[in-house]
Amino acid sequence: MKKLILILVTALIAVSCSDNIEDLNQNIKDPTSVSGESLFASAQKQLADQIVTPNVNLNNLRLWVQHLQETTYPDESRYDQITRSIPDNHWREMYRDVLKDLDQAAINIEATNNDLTNDLKPNKLAIIEILKVYAFSNLVETYGDVPYSEALDIDNLLPKYDDGLTVYKDLITRLNSAIGSLNTGVGSFSSDNDLIYAGDVASWKKFANTLKLRMGITLSDVEPGLSQSTVESAVTSGVFTSNADNAGYAYSSAAPNNNPVNNNLVLSGRNDYVAGQTIVDIMNGLDDPRRETYFTTVDGEYIGGPIGAQTVYSDYSHVADPIKEATFPGVLLSYVEAEFLMSEAAARGYSVGGDAESHYVAGITASFDYWGATGLEDYLAMPSVDYTSALGTSESSPAWKQVVGTQSWIALYNRSFAPYLSVRRLDYPELVEPIMAETGFPNRYFYPVGEQTLNGTNYDAAASAIGGDTAENQLFWDKN
Repeated sequence: MKKLILILVTALIAVSCSDNIEDLNQNIKDPTSVSGESLFASAQKQLADQIVTPNVNLNNLRLWVQHLQETTYPDESRYDQITRSIPDNHWREMYRDVLKDLDQAAINIEATNNDLTNDLKPNKLAIIEILKVYAFSNLVETYGDVPYSEALDIDNLLPKYDDGLTVYKDLITRLNSAIGSLNTGVGSFSSDNDLIYAGDVASWKKFANTLKLRMGITLSDVEPGLSQSTVESAVTSGVFTSNADNAGYAYSSAAPNNNPVNNNLVLSGRNDYVAGQTIVDIMNGLDDPRRETYFTTVDGEYIGGPIGAQTVYSDYSHVADPIKEATFPGVLLSYVEAEFLMSEAAARGYSVGGDAESHYVAGITASFDYWGATGLEDYLAMPSVDYTSALGTSESSPAWKQVVGTQSWIALYNRSFAPYLSVRRLDYPELVEPIMAETGFPNRYFYPVGEQTLNGTNYDAAASAIGGDTAENQLFWDKN
């Protein structure tokens, strides 16, 4: 009898274990079991972090545009992209953690049949598409030719690279379609899943148009006709009109959801960065009132670290304390940027409602307002800042590139990819050669080492198509 009972108990345990094994075979992390809204929120966070972070393993552009300078280990200030695998890390973050999540978010939302949310579905899909365009445009602006048509196919581990200009044009077409499908009369994501605009569709439409403005201007020297039509239609449809429109990701007070600047400059306990000598010297020469909102002082003076040199943290100015707050917004796109883009557009003869000077002044004004700086009127009256006077003293041709480029670069402080794009497009201000520079100015990221070794055939074709996988190689839009 005891033996019979033991057999029955053993059988029951076996059945139970079999059921448990079946449960274990289920992939609980399968994206199809995660809501599209959650994936969108994750992708949004990853995108903001990657664009905002000053981490030397992920984003060195504050160093390359010489807003900041390293202290003990100045390799990245010297244009070293290889030691920390920076191109590989940015590529991975954008493709795997941003674009793949956005792509799956759209698939999951498309498959949702909840009657309560179906009215919001088109707006959600359009907003996802807008952020995908933002991410892909960043990759093209950073590397050149990139995987695009085959990039997000999980079954294709060796995607081909597509021509950068062709990709960029297609992205503009996709952006136009997304803008056209937005319905501002209904909502989209909840505030829990959208930490940029809390689901406000009208704000996303302005964001999309401002992104379109930037992309249109980027093509100005290579596709002037498309550039003009793209810029003018973006402005007509409605770009940012105040700092309230800024696309600022809302960070929280505690890690891991705090601003990456706070993470790297405060919580890390490290003193890796000081103010860059280039920006400090230029702002000192202008007696720029924004210095106190950008930097700390050393015995009452603003002092920047020599570019490329090892620097002693206590000898130089640092990032101002408010910027290092955990909740400081992470900006993806701004009104300041929009006004300088429209100033450039007007200088090129595009119709954007106002002339180059009015938008130039609006850009500086918006920057002072954003940073809470005083002394705007006196600053604008300075001969080296006043638009007409500054044009007359410029040695560049056309002169507006130096005037707009320099003020845009100052105003885009604490951004990363935005001033990097501006400097490459306008070639101003003239940056200094770092001490012991590894290369000339990096006009692009190298392709990742992982691509060279694992996707060699497609890598070789892409490198050949863009004229060589070098840092100094100017991309298709960066020709003048």
